[in-house]
Amino acid sequence: MGGYTPAPSPERGLVVLIHGWEGGMDSAYILSAGAHLHRQGYGVFRLNLRDHGGTHHLNEGIFYATLIEETHQALKLAAALAGPNPAYLAGFSLGGNFALRLGLLCRDDPIPNLSKILAVSPVLDPAKATRAIDAHPLFRWYFVKKWKQSLARKMAVHPHRYDFRRVLALDSVGAITNALIRDLGEFASAQDYFDRYNITCDRLAGLTLSTAIVAAADDPIIPAEDFRDLRLGPSTRLHLHRHGGHSGFIQSWSFDAWHERFMTQFFVG
Repeated sequence: MGGYTPAPSPERGLVVLIHGWEGGMDSAYILSAGAHLHRQGYGVFRLNLRDHGGTHHLNEGIFYATLIEETHQALKLAAALAGPNPAYLAGFSLGGNFALRLGLLCRDDPIPNLSKILAVSPVLDPAKATRAIDAHPLFRWYFVKKWKQSLARKMAVHPHRYDFRRVLALDSVGAITNALIRDLGEFASAQDYFDRYNITCDRLAGLTLSTAIVAAADDPIIPAEDFRDLRLGPSTRLHLHRHGGHSGFIQSWSFDAWHERFMTQFFVG
């Protein structure tokens, strides 16, 4: 499920945008990036991950960040909307993690017109990111609130399958993660789950599509050393800024985002 806005200049192609965790196709940063891209002539497809953007009723299964195959199929369908023109992929935070793993998956199952990938503040080590969120009172409050709302919605539309009442009493992302992993039994442990979408060290070295990673040294969720320790192949470039926070990169009092301008430059170049 997603939102599609055709290109005013079809030859420019189509950009597929993937939001971060507990975001959706109508998140402010997705709408802002989409509007900027459309003004530059691109078509835009704003993709919702499972259980995001009001999609809880579409699948009985719960969202896991490991659901890369179904996201790959959705990307194929979205890219086909560009017809013979190029398609591009941009992801933010957890969506950036998805975008990079989709690029790896395309080595064996390519999407013919997918040309370039951009990841903005991608989650690299999900276990570290979870601890960082829980250590920051505002981030913890925000994500716990959003996740509880999502779980309550999932329970409401599939009451025969889920009872999250005990989980909804917990007060940290780590505690909720551990409880869900234990109760649902899909993974051996929370660390086992995190390891399956960890993309640190040399795990991105096999990317062959032209890829750019935009990150900030002052990101409060993703440690700068994890970006510096990445071992990347020749098709991937890391742009590590001194400032920018997590998916921010605001460059003026009018809240212009640097990564939006860079996005169009990268896709054209």
